[in-house]
Amino acid sequence: MRERNKQIRKEATVTVILYLVYFAWWYLFAYGMGDKNPMEYRFIMGLPEWFFYSCIVGFFVICTLVYFAIKIFFKEVDFD
Repeated sequence: MRERNKQIRKEATVTVILYLVYFAWWYLFAYGMGDKNPMEYRFIMGLPEWFFYSCIVGFFVICTLVYFAIKIFFKEVDFD
């Protein structure tokens, strides 16, 4: 029982950390690069640079981080 609770707490902590990393990534690119005059935006594949990095690249980065976090930190837990 104690080992199971420890594992659940570890998985919850990793999940919250990943969410905070993703939010920071999105916020820094969206508001860091997106606060310019829209006439000064640079575009990547037809999308504003800030949107491309915050939403498109950020999605693939967080998916990769989640994949590795699941492989490394998450374990099968029996609830019976």
